[in-house]
Amino acid sequence: MKLSTKSRYAVTAMMDLAIHDRDKPVTLADISHCQGISLSYLEQLFAKLRQNGLVEGVRGPGGGYRLGKPSYQISVADIILAVDDSLDSTKCKGNKDCNGGNKCLTHKLWADLSDRLFEFLDGISLSEFVSRPEVLQIAQRQDTTASRIANMFPPHASNTSNITKCLYQR
Repeated sequence: MKLSTKSRYAVTAMMDLAIHDRDKPVTLADISHCQGISLSYLEQLFAKLRQNGLVEGVRGPGGGYRLGKPSYQISVADIILAVDDSLDSTKCKGNKDCNGGNKCLTHKLWADLSDRLFEFLDGISLSEFVSRPEVLQIAQRQDTTASRIANMFPPHASNTSNITKCLYQR
């Protein structure tokens, strides 16, 4: 089974938001630059995330997005279901009609997999995942690298990298 790109990008964007929205709202441009996700794609994802109450927009200067509820109340499954509608692994999308209108031999296997996958992802909150030591190490390493590059290239330099943009925009 493979999760969609839409799901993976949504989870990545929400993790970025959970890490960075403590001080001020985060713009989609910031997430786009820092995570390498197309801005137009993020706009589509955030429309769905907003409809499901997972994020809220903040208008005006200094605006952007914040989490719609505390990170401990948002599960990875919530994010995926908001953008993908299903975690179903069955060929028939749970309708039990994949074998000429009847349930196939392996329907129960794939249905059970879907249930376990949902339970697993629903059991991981955004705050829990963001606070994992390996995630914190990566975030710290990225912040250190961004800081070094920012010191080498002032914000007015014409050739600033995405990492430099990330540091100055946040």
